[in-house]
Amino acid sequence: MNNSKIHPQFEASFGQSFPIGPSFLDGGVNFVIFSKNATAVELLFFDHVEDQKPSTVFKLDKSKNKTYHYWHICVQGVKAGQLYGYRIYGPYIPEKGHRFDSSKVILDPYGKAVDIPKNYDRKALSVFGNDEAPFMKSVIADLSLYDWEGDKHPEKSFSQTVIYELHVGGFTKNPNSGVSADKRGTFKGLIEKIPYLKELGITAVELLPVFQFDVQDAPEGLTNYWGYSPIAFFALHQGYSTDQENPLQVLDDFRDMVKALHREGIEVILDVVFNHTAENKEDGPTYTFRGIDNSIYYLLNGDKSKYKNYSGTGNTLNANQSIIRRMILSSLHFWVRDMHVDGFRFDLASILSRDENGNPIENPPILWDIESDPVFAGTKLIAEAWDAAGLYQVGKFFGDSWKEWNGKFRDDIRGFLRGDQGKVSNFVTRLIGSPDLYESQGKIPEQSINFVTCHDGFTLLDLVSYNKKHNEANRENGRDGENENYSWNFGVEGPTNDPHILSLRRRQMKNFHVVNLLSMGAPMILMGDEVCRSQNGNNNAYCQDNETTWFDWELVDQNADMLRFVQILIEKRLKRETAHPDFNMSLKDLLNQPLITWHGSQLHQPDWSDNSHSIATTVISINRKMAMHYIFNAYHQDIPFELPRSIGNRKTKWRVWIDTSAESPNDICLWAEAKPIKNGQYLAKAHSTVILMTQLTPN
Repeated sequence: MNNSKIHPQFEASFGQSFPIGPSFLDGGVNFVIFSKNATAVELLFFDHVEDQKPSTVFKLDKSKNKTYHYWHICVQGVKAGQLYGYRIYGPYIPEKGHRFDSSKVILDPYGKAVDIPKNYDRKALSVFGNDEAPFMKSVIADLSLYDWEGDKHPEKSFSQTVIYELHVGGFTKNPNSGVSADKRGTFKGLIEKIPYLKELGITAVELLPVFQFDVQDAPEGLTNYWGYSPIAFFALHQGYSTDQENPLQVLDDFRDMVKALHREGIEVILDVVFNHTAENKEDGPTYTFRGIDNSIYYLLNGDKSKYKNYSGTGNTLNANQSIIRRMILSSLHFWVRDMHVDGFRFDLASILSRDENGNPIENPPILWDIESDPVFAGTKLIAEAWDAAGLYQVGKFFGDSWKEWNGKFRDDIRGFLRGDQGKVSNFVTRLIGSPDLYESQGKIPEQSINFVTCHDGFTLLDLVSYNKKHNEANRENGRDGENENYSWNFGVEGPTNDPHILSLRRRQMKNFHVVNLLSMGAPMILMGDEVCRSQNGNNNAYCQDNETTWFDWELVDQNADMLRFVQILIEKRLKRETAHPDFNMSLKDLLNQPLITWHGSQLHQPDWSDNSHSIATTVISINRKMAMHYIFNAYHQDIPFELPRSIGNRKTKWRVWIDTSAESPNDICLWAEAKPIKNGQYLAKAHSTVILMTQLTPN
């Protein structure tokens, strides 16, 4: 082992080839990195994050510090907080996929923390051979020092789950959040808002990406806000730390947040991006994988000179290659075992079912590994079951454990409530758990993750306020964001003072909330939809780290009526029979129960034609003690609906629980306060949803 510039406190030995990454061993740290095509590897230590020159260099001897394709070294005297990186040497042969740039210091892909110099520059790291480019550095972390204080996973079943998708930064960055300036936009800031989440009633937060990402991966002058631009799969984003000078503080902040959420029975689901990285296409920067072994980590075209792009961002991770599979599994193990995470939502998960040539695989190795791993037996696994290249797998995603973001639910619910032709049948199918997708597979109703809005697209208020996207602030000349949003502005584009239009928009938002939260399936709510948050018509606000995307906490008081509406819906959803922990009926078994009857404006006469814009249904509880009568009127006129006078041998005394056309507080009430109906019909106003309830008593 040929070492140079070694500080006297460090002593090096050859080390061992496992476990991969940094690990404490025999009073030191064992470093392991995989590179098949490297000809030489150096481990570099740095004293300060701004340093361009290492304070210590360890030149690894390929005859002694390499086993198989694993380069390894054990260094005594290393403590938590040590900054380090690698320099990888090899042939620069683009046509063979080898893109080694030995001028760049490479991050450890298994490193548990990252430190970023203040003058970091993405463009400089994109220039081949530029040895003056400021670079990020990996940081040694000792995970054993943290006290979890007996923390346990809440282990909520999907039938008891209501997901709240939020952005860690945007949730508390607004000065009106009431969070102190040093905690705004951080994991610690989120802790201060747990009482709000608890009062709302949600049971899980789904956090937009929290792995270290490149904030400069955005148009000039803008910021990558969402975080779908990962640099490291084991390290947290430094921007969410309360101490930017201490790169290890973010680990404690995150664990404190998880622990605090768990104390309130709220689970933590991470949105993870294992389909691409921030290194982007051929002219992108070099942070880690491109510089370690480009042809191993990425899917390349036939002559190995360019990246295959199934992610829409410039590159695609080679997820079913054995080394990358191992890295993904190790990352997931780390977040579950060491960081106590409860679940994952996999971004563009269909990419993970592609082989090294980009073709879909029937039994993808990486998905099978995750599916069958006992560590994840109780972990929530949620797939975004499509990719950017047209592979759409909703209803047919791999395995038994995976749940799916149901994009068809989103589109069909939007289309029906907008008043589109020919949507009533699809609407009903989504209400009852999408049996066209899941019934034949014996899946539970919660196979479908139901949502109307998410980070990607309009907010709920914008969905009823804009007919087209308004993404001018993104500086992409309108190329970004979906063009078809199934939205409807009710006659005016954007904000208006017209009281009639404002009333209709509010009614429509309540319609969406009712359908989303009471349909069969596990519901997800977008941050701020419960208080009418707007992004001014921007349906792809990935680069807007400003008040466009931040939670406006003044809305909590301004729209307290909408918040109350959603709170009551969630409370009643979680108390229904099918939310009980011992409920384990498949969607097929549930639908085979004689519990649901369909109607039109007349009893037992549903109109399934393309011209139909309304439907009603009577739903009897499994214990036959209660019945609910749902009326959905997406037509532009009021419609009187006939009501059942009896159900079987039991008489009905209908009471009004929900009428979205009514002003608050009459739009929804506690069940004990529901007012009786005096006759056998109910006038459902245009664009409204009505839910009636009755206790079933013998005649």
